[in-house]
Amino acid sequence: MNTQITQNPNTYKTDAQFPQTTSGDEIDLRELFAVIWQGKWLILAITAVFTIGAVIFAIQQPNIYKSEALLAPASEEQSAGLSALASQFGGLASLAGVNIGGKGGVDKTQMAIEIMKSRQFTSDFIQKHNVLADLMAAEKWDMAQDKLIYDPEIYNEKTGIWVREVKAPFKPEPSMQEAFKTFSKSVVVNTAKETGIVTVSVEHLSPTVAQQWVTWLIQDINKTMKERDVAEANRSSEFLSKQIALTNVADIKTILYKLIEEQAKTIMFAEVRDEYVFKTIDPAFVPEEKAKPKRAIICVLGTLFGAMLGIMLVLGRHFFSQKD
Repeated sequence: MNTQITQNPNTYKTDAQFPQTTSGDEIDLRELFAVIWQGKWLILAITAVFTIGAVIFAIQQPNIYKSEALLAPASEEQSAGLSALASQFGGLASLAGVNIGGKGGVDKTQMAIEIMKSRQFTSDFIQKHNVLADLMAAEKWDMAQDKLIYDPEIYNEKTGIWVREVKAPFKPEPSMQEAFKTFSKSVVVNTAKETGIVTVSVEHLSPTVAQQWVTWLIQDINKTMKERDVAEANRSSEFLSKQIALTNVADIKTILYKLIEEQAKTIMFAEVRDEYVFKTIDPAFVPEEKAKPKRAIICVLGTLFGAMLGIMLVLGRHFFSQKD
């Protein structure tokens, strides 16, 4: 009697189906630490080089001082009268070809901030206060004499002549485009979204210069906005006076006279207020402590980078030698 023994094919598995994991395929942490320990002198040497380099770099960086002022948007009383006229007589005034205007215009505070960031305002500021050398040629600040020292390869302080060597189309004396790029990196104007408070800050080698520039910026933007509004009010008054002469409708004449009165108020507010757009909450100060560079952070980062580079070189050399 023949008995057949049936075996389940799944009972036995071959080594080919489930290969054993060899120790060579795994990363042995002990081996890594051993390799790092063997190359510790190379790691220390590389770390020391980068640390020394970071220290030298940090020491060579000049101190930068930051001065800032807090500003609040000035109230615009004169706009209330125009808004009232716009809501009351806007349709009637349009018959005479006069646009009273109303809401929806550009916010004066935001316009002033954008003007401060503009190329034209920056160029006028640099030329008006004669600060091109302080901006483009200052090398360091003499604390004892509170005086800027200029780079002799860029600017001759005694003769007032620019001597830097540049290729065309640039000239020895920096253009306003070059000055604008440098100025934009030094001057920051921010607005707090919740409160609307405006912060104007300037960074410079000299704390005195930084404080002076902030003060000048606030004065200049107030003056610029005042002159723009006064000029616009005068043009509007001239136009309204001509419209009065051209119309015989009594109601329209009444509106035009009121508009002229509002323009006169605008001029009056501008003349009596020095802080026309921005009112100073906290004026600019001469900083006693530097804002940057953070020398300790530079040294720590240089040390960490050197240590990581040394470890990677030691491990890379070890694993490449094993493959060979």
